[in-house]
Amino acid sequence: MERTLSIVKPDGVTLNVIGEVISRFEKKGLKVKALKMLHLSKEEAKGFYIVHKERPFYGSLTDFMSEGPIVVMVLEGPQAISLVRETMGATNYKDAAPGTIRADFATDIERNVVHGSDSLESATFEIKYFFSAMEIF
Repeated sequence: MERTLSIVKPDGVTLNVIGEVISRFEKKGLKVKALKMLHLSKEEAKGFYIVHKERPFYGSLTDFMSEGPIVVMVLEGPQAISLVRETMGATNYKDAAPGTIRADFATDIERNVVHGSDSLESATFEIKYFFSAMEIF
């Protein structure tokens, strides 16, 4: 069993697709082990995306991620990381396969509705960023 983190980004919350996103993950056999809604400050968004600090999109990404509420969740299942990423679709929604979350709901490469950890290492960091061990079931 593997655990990963996924986020419904501010645009996904605004679009009112939180339930749809969770449903798609559950239909793939993933189990929700932790879930909460919160509103990141700019500093909290910077801390979460620190791995991208030197990238040109860091400022706009952290602005976007702190503009409204998000829903963070821990998902568990066999190959959870790759399964979440497959279900989300390509980062650039124009390249996302039909039927994926991003193909269906995203409007921009940054405003692409969802985030998912890209490796075991990032999943470990990201899960601990938002959840204590006592919050994960």
